[in-house]
Order: sequence, then C-alpha cells, then structure tokens
Amino acid sequence: MDAWPQAMLSDWLSLLLRWAHFVTGVAWIGASFYFNWLENLLERRFKNDDPLAGDLWAVHGGGFYYLQKFRLAPAQMPGTLHWFKYEAYATFLTGFCLLMVVYWWNAPLFLINPDSSLSQPLAISLSFSVLVISWLLYDGLCRSPLGNEGLVAGLLIFVWFTFLAWWLGDYFTGRASYMHVGAAIGTIMVANVFFVIIPAQKDMVASLSAGRTPDGSKGKNALQRSRQNNYLTLPVLFIMISSHYPFSYGSEWGWLLLAVLSLALVGIRHWFNIRHFPEHNRWVLPLSLLLLLGLIVSTLPRQETGSSNKASTTPTAAGQLVSESAGAVPKLADIQPLIEQHCVNCHAEKPSFTGFYAPPLGVVLETAEQIESQAQRIHQTVVVTRTMPLGNMHGMTPEQRELIARWYAGALGSE
Repeated sequence: MDAWPQAMLSDWLSLLLRWAHFVTGVAWIGASFYFNWLENLLERRFKNDDPLAGDLWAVHGGGFYYLQKFRLAPAQMPGTLHWFKYEAYATFLTGFCLLMVVYWWNAPLFLINPDSSLSQPLAISLSFSVLVISWLLYDGLCRSPLGNEGLVAGLLIFVWFTFLAWWLGDYFTGRASYMHVGAAIGTIMVANVFFVIIPAQKDMVASLSAGRTPDGSKGKNALQRSRQNNYLTLPVLFIMISSHYPFSYGSEWGWLLLAVLSLALVGIRHWFNIRHFPEHNRWVLPLSLLLLLGLIVSTLPRQETGSSNKASTTPTAAGQLVSESAGAVPKLADIQPLIEQHCVNCHAEKPSFTGFYAPPLGVVLETAEQIESQAQRIHQTVVVTRTMPLGNMHGMTPEQRELIARWYAGALGSE
C-alpha cells in the first residue's frame, strides 16, 4: 500500500477508535461514578429486619426518580434486570484496537525508544506481555492473604505501576510508556469486571432465583475489585489525555511525575468517596491538592545563571562546526539548518516523511518567519521535553538542542 493512503487509513482508524474509546469510557466510568455517588447518598433509614437497605429521591431531566437498594434481593426477581458490563468490554476492545493501530502499526515512530535496540516484533510482544503480566500479578495479589489488607494491597499495586513506568522507559518512548501503564490499568479494570464482578453477580441472581443463599465470599471479592476499579479511574483518565502534554512524559523523570500525580488523583478520588460521611477525613483533599501544587512547582523551568568564557563548538545540521563563545547569541541562520534537517520533513506544507500527509498540528517550519513564530513551541518540544524530533530518527545531538536553547533565550532577551 502506498505511503499516503496507508497514512490516511491509519489516521482514520485512529480517529474512529479514539472516539469510540472515549465514548464507551465515559459510559463505563460515568456509571462507576454514579453508583458510587448513589451508594454514599442512600438514606439508611430502614431497620435491620427490613428488606430495604436504603432509598433515594432524585430529580433530573424534568422528572422525579425514586431508587431503592435491597439488602439482599427483592422477594421476587424482576423479569428485566439491567447489567452494567458492556460499557467496560467496549472500552477495552476499542482501547486495545487503538493500541494496535497507533503503537503496533507505527512502532518505529511511536512505540520504540530510539536509544533501544528492540526489533518491532519484540517490542510488540513486550507491549502485549505487559498487559497480561500486570493482570496476573494483580489477580494473584488479590487472591493472596495480602489481598485482604486494603492499604498494603493498594501500595503494592502502586509500586508495580511505578516500576512499570520507569522500566518501560528503557524500551518505549515516553508517550508509549505512559500509554502502556494506562493500558495495563484498563486491562486490570475490565478483567475485574469480566472474571470477578459479573460472575459474582450472576451467581447471586442464580442462587436467589433457585431459592439458595448466595455465596457471600464471591460478593465480597466483587466489592473489593469494584472499589479498586473506582480508585484507578482518575489515574487512567489522566493517562488517556497525557499524549497532548509532552512535558509530562517527555522528561527523564516522567515516570516519577506519573507516580506523584497518580497519588494525588487517588487521594482526590478517595475524598469524593468519603466526603458524605460524618467522620470523613478532612485532610485528604488539601493534602492531595498540595501534592499537585508541589508537583507543578517542581516542574517549572529554572532560570540558569552564570556563564562560561570557554569557547564551544556546536555541530550544525550540515555537519559543519560553528565556533562561538558561550556568551554569543546564536542567530536564526545558525539554527535554521537544524530545523531543515530534523523537522521540515514532517513540518512542511507537503511532508516528505512516510506516514504524514499533512504537517502535525498544522505547524509548518519551512521559512525563517514560520520558525520565529513557533519559537516557544520549538523550545518546549526540542529542549524542555525532548519529545521532538519524533523518535529522534536523524539523531539530533545534545549540542544541537543546546544551540536551539541559547537561540531561544537570546530571542527572549531581545524582546
């Protein structure tokens, strides 16, 4: 297949799958949020011998709703019983297909770290294995005695995903590392639904329909997995949008940023879970917000001070040498050859790079005026996050990035 039709097909598949993944994810996580809210706000006004555990009045869309929760089940099972499972399955299937289209199909661009020697088949095998291994380790933990220790189990789950984000950075790009942590979390969440939660619910319905007492241990396990899914929702939602913010995954400390941010998001989710209780912990939300604030402050760029009188030689894109004192400010003419070598093959009106039929994000860097107008974006992606050039296919050197950094600093100083 020709490059342009193949690129167009890849983009269409990515667009439609991303849209479907987003829609089904909203339905799944929205249902999780709603039922958690419902459980917390039920009026617990019934006696212990009453079949009802709680009820709630609500108004929405111009109508009133009255909801009841039974302690076990109604005296007679209803003819129509609605299940909440297909949203989870659809979210996983669309997400897995999206993983294949974006990261497996375009592995040299988006999956494999340019500093890694992984072949494409091996990288794809590692990508798939991460999902399976994460579920097996998590499920084994939940079935072990440690699974009953909520805080310990949660901490071990956090340690695994933090390790995964750090370890994958040696083999995958920063963006791919983040996405695979998110995919592993999503796999665990949907596997909880498929292997634990829904079977427990089916067993309860079958037992009650047959007049038997349901197996309480299955219901307990299902409740545990459902609660853990609830706490994983905010981190996985962040990962879903993280590709739009290269500063998060582009740094060498991206794995630590993800870990700290996830802790804060889990804390925020916990506050929403307990805020309706009279004995709720008031410190949870402020502490989580302080953690977020500390993360923001720690990632702000530092203004470098001081200078060196030593001369430096910086290789240009054409392989020449530009000799200059450290105090001299590089001109646009000094960095334009770098942009032409490393960036213009994609960021042109008609890209020459295989797989692109339009400039990414509409950014064109063919003229001096276009480069100057995108100076801040160039500095952010080339110097700060180092996520560009994509995959560093042509091997932009640290010295060349430093030249762009000095040009940008000089441009700011001249304003």
